[in-house]
Amino acid sequence: MAKVNPGAFIRQVRQEASKVTWPTRKETLVTTGMVFVMVFLASMFFFLVDSGIQVAIKAIMSLGS
Repeated sequence: MAKVNPGAFIRQVRQEASKVTWPTRKETLVTTGMVFVMVFLASMFFFLVDSGIQVAIKAIMSLGS
């Protein structure tokens, strides 16, 4: 791997950083909203699955007593 002096490294970092395209405020808000919606849907799914497993285990355990 070739060694690069600190000045050249800083120039390369600035050159690469100038290529970055940042999302607009609207894109950021829409993406954040979608993340919250997906987190809510996933939490509801796992809550329902957990509740179903709990009911099934209680039913199985009541058979033994």
